[in-house]
Amino acid sequence: MRSTASFLRDLAAALLLISSIWPSAADPTLVCSNRTASDPDRQSFISNFLATMDAVTPQIAEKRSAWFVAGARGKKEEGGDAIFAFGACLGDLSRRECDLCFATCKTLLLRCLPFQLATRAGRSFLDGCYLRYQDYDFRVEFLSDDDRTACGNASAGGNLADFSKIAVDLVANLSSAAAEDGFAVGSLEKGESRVYGLAQCWGYVNRSSCRLCLKAAARTVNSCVPMADGRAMNSGCYLRYSSSKFFNNSQEEEADSVVGNGSSNPAVVLAAVFSAVAAVVVVCAAVFFVGSRWRKRRIAKRQLGAMAAAVNKSNLNFKYELLEKATNYFHSSNKLGQGGSGSVYKGVLEDGRTVAVKKLVYNTRQWVDEFFNEVNLISGISHKNLVRLLGCSITGPESLLVYEFIPNQSLLHHLSEPVNARRLGWATRYRVLVGLAEGLSFLHERSPERIIHRDIKLSNILLDENFTTKIADFGLARLISEDNTHLSTAIAGTLGYMAPEYLVRGKLTEKADVYSFGVVVMETVCGRFKLDGKDPPDPLSLLQTVWRLFIAGELGKAVDPRMEGNLDMEEAVRILQMGLVCTQASAERRPQMSAVARMLRKEENVPVPGPPPFLGNCSNGRSSAAGLRRFDSLTELSPGQCSVNSATLSEVFPR
Repeated sequence: MRSTASFLRDLAAALLLISSIWPSAADPTLVCSNRTASDPDRQSFISNFLATMDAVTPQIAEKRSAWFVAGARGKKEEGGDAIFAFGACLGDLSRRECDLCFATCKTLLLRCLPFQLATRAGRSFLDGCYLRYQDYDFRVEFLSDDDRTACGNASAGGNLADFSKIAVDLVANLSSAAAEDGFAVGSLEKGESRVYGLAQCWGYVNRSSCRLCLKAAARTVNSCVPMADGRAMNSGCYLRYSSSKFFNNSQEEEADSVVGNGSSNPAVVLAAVFSAVAAVVVVCAAVFFVGSRWRKRRIAKRQLGAMAAAVNKSNLNFKYELLEKATNYFHSSNKLGQGGSGSVYKGVLEDGRTVAVKKLVYNTRQWVDEFFNEVNLISGISHKNLVRLLGCSITGPESLLVYEFIPNQSLLHHLSEPVNARRLGWATRYRVLVGLAEGLSFLHERSPERIIHRDIKLSNILLDENFTTKIADFGLARLISEDNTHLSTAIAGTLGYMAPEYLVRGKLTEKADVYSFGVVVMETVCGRFKLDGKDPPDPLSLLQTVWRLFIAGELGKAVDPRMEGNLDMEEAVRILQMGLVCTQASAERRPQMSAVARMLRKEENVPVPGPPPFLGNCSNGRSSAAGLRRFDSLTELSPGQCSVNSATLSEVFPR
């Protein structure tokens, strides 16, 4: 029996796959019908869909193509609950590649099912495999209204006349060859131009229909020339050309020993968790589309109970009913907090353990990303300064994540309440900052994967009964591989804590967390004290105030006067200076978190900081020339842009 962490990682891997390949509405690789199953037929239709998807997988593994029918057969015009499905891999794929491609194709096709609540037809084209389901027998079709042509968005480059000529010739040659043999690959070269191509008809198409299908495909794909890539995706065939080699030379299949067994094979993992992923995604869609909470429950349980049964019986998950009871049915008196991705409740399990239960809000694609991050990232790592994930429930009307309970709430709670702030002495605040630095240092440099948290702020720093730091909320976290210097990604996080290079250019590195840490340092040492005269305090204005006091040699004035007991003012000033080092406008000058931890432990000297990124000021949409010139030299902004800290961007989603 696999461990809970292993199960969660497999499930999250499948969810990440959905997230990574989830197409836009205009993506031609996925075509979903606009016809949906009627209410009386919906439950059996969905059950037949899942049965069909399960049945085609072993056929693909055995003979690289599949055909299966589930439910009562009906005519095209009559509807009903029948599902007809066909799948195939392209002839150049190895056995392992075929299995993995088809598992991916199945997962992608789930988009047609939930977001229309039982769409009657769908087809998915990937570069290597094809899968279609329909509510009628479509084997007589080789062309249809849902056929698609996709052209690349970049020119082939070089001599376009040469490329265009050989691309058209190759498409014609492949169409003729595949019409005879069912499959063909090849390439043509002229001068410095070379083009690669592949053509294949599906197994149920006869020779004459194959020829007509490929003739139509060649005509449409030639319209893509001289773009570097073109695909024709028809009901009976597939045709592609490209300036880059995309197919395999050898069509030999891998030995069984290469494919392996167990969860190490990605295709096996995807197949094993397919039903669970289907249940999660379909429940998600049912909840999203139905009006009231109670109606959501009734419809989800009535229509999707059969699909969720396997997950409900698994002892690797918490039962939804158990967590409902533990939280007194998510009573408001047990609510610990509210975030952008859901609410957190205190719960007491039957064995007496106290836990924190996070009820996810799934109303956008963001839910998929955040569920993956919350589950996959912290289920696989352990550190004394990270909140521990205990498990999840994915089969009820909401998805739930279960964490260890942290009794002392967040650092924000303590610093924003006058009584609590007075009790939070210097020694405790210092220990909290050390724990935060060590936790981030582990994520950046010592965990199995390099992890950037992206949302370090006071409310995501929890304190246990001994006031030990616990970093929480990994919904926005991102992995970064060892061979990448940074990620370019959509902006997400909390304004005031985001580094300038990330907020302006989407350039994400570990230094973004270092910047956020620096802001938290100032808020902790200053106690979010209203130095700027604003209520509530603004971390950006606080940063500006601390910098001005540093220039004036009066950093001691920024230290929170509410701290009781012995206060080492010299140490507090030194740590405020370290906070300024972490929030320098230049990311290159900010230290790594391991160096920050050494500074906190007095094992390394604190350097003199450079200016933070607030020197450019906006006034009525304009900026002073002097301020912008200086700011531009620090952050590589173009003249005419306002300070990054005053920016308003539509891509930013504060939590």
